Amino acid sequence: MRYDLIIFDNDGVLVDSEPISNRLLASYLTELGHPTSYEDSIRDYMGSAMHRVHDLVLERTGQRLPEDFDDVFHARVFAAFQRELRPVPGIAGVLEKLTADGTPYCVASSSSHERIRVGHRTTGLDPWFDDARIFSAQDVGRGKPAPDLFLHAAERMGVTPDRCVVVEDSVLGVQAALAAGMDVCGFTAMTPADRLAGATQLFSDMGELADLLV
Repeated sequence: MRYDLIIFDNDGVLVDSEPISNRLLASYLTELGHPTSYEDSIRDYMGSAMHRVHDLVLERTGQRLPEDFDDVFHARVFAAFQRELRPVPGIAGVLEKLTADGTPYCVASSSSHERIRVGHRTTGLDPWFDDARIFSAQDVGRGKPAPDLFLHAAERMGVTPDRCVVVEDSVLGVQAALAAGMDVCGFTAMTPADRLAGATQLFSDMGELADLLV
């Protein structure tokens, strides 16, 4: 099926940020007295907006995270991005092909607009994504697994959900895309294929993606 809109997740799909951010998140939560391993962070928070971190900690411990939690965490993440962040191997080739074919695409991420922009500037992906192609959970209030973000992106891009495909690497992201009535290409680089079993198609190497979108 040839789609009218390709919606990319950002972290782990465009930029290789998940190992960095989940390592730092686990460390910071542990520092605050909420022991969290890297594996715990991947399982519980990968693909989610920051409000999920606050909600789960409050639900599990009855304690609220500090008011400046998001600011401190993002400062640490941005500093690490400057040192370590790289684009996901093969993504530039995918974007080049979509552009050459005239296929509309955008990014819809649980991350803030600032974090998306910092990641794109650091990795050199910013020329591919002007403001009209960037959508954040900040725009809708509820992050994944709610479908709101993907539905918002499709509406703004002028495409019906049934003509969209989402490229996702997280369980929450796949759930959100399916709830939005969209097809999903599940990227299994970090998430085992069996956890993305609801996806329309699965792939493990970004070089495979272009052939799945025709």
